[in-house]
Amino acid sequence: MTVCLFDIDGTLIDSRGAGMAALHEAFRTEFGIEQRDESVPFSGRTDRGINTAYFASYGIDNTPENWTRFHAVYLRHLAVTLAARDGIVLPGVVPLLESLVGRDDFVVGLLTGNIRDAATAKLDHYGLSGYFDFGGFGDHHQSRNDVAREALREAQRRVNVQTQMDDVWVIGDTPLDVECARAIGGRVIAVATGNHPIEELAATQPDLVVRDLSDHEPLWQLWD
Repeated sequence: MTVCLFDIDGTLIDSRGAGMAALHEAFRTEFGIEQRDESVPFSGRTDRGINTAYFASYGIDNTPENWTRFHAVYLRHLAVTLAARDGIVLPGVVPLLESLVGRDDFVVGLLTGNIRDAATAKLDHYGLSGYFDFGGFGDHHQSRNDVAREALREAQRRVNVQTQMDDVWVIGDTPLDVECARAIGGRVIAVATGNHPIEELAATQPDLVVRDLSDHEPLWQLWD
């Protein structure tokens, strides 16, 4: 059984920055933060990790109550920013997902830094929710490696047989996707459809690096 764990932003979709815009609006409207902190990294990070860094930067107590406040307002703004921005499903994604879910020797899940509700909102908006029914999410983990471990546990529960780690694949667009795949002993396909050029991704030594997911032949050469 082959397990494929997909990142969302920059791998499946380009939301044209809807998530980042919603985050800044949530901090502005809920916490009165007008100026963005450009020093906080986003690429490949989890929502929990990003939020923790913002709380620290702005002197906001990192309490469960403040996380709950942020979470609720962020989701409201995300619905608006997704609708307002001309985002796209990235090339080759839908045909690839159709091929994978049509086979009984593949299990397809998510490995995303998004909180679960945000992941659902994004996938619903772009018509991709039907391809995924499990995954690892950024609700509780500051490290993407821990999200990968969560996704692997969920996959193993569904497969219900011992999965060889050579058959566990992470598909993502950042160096942290490569890192988290290695952290669980899996393999990785790096896709240069996000913010990292193909040369940078290649330097992280993934099992395969591609410019986008339009050409599926190199993937099937690895999987079949």
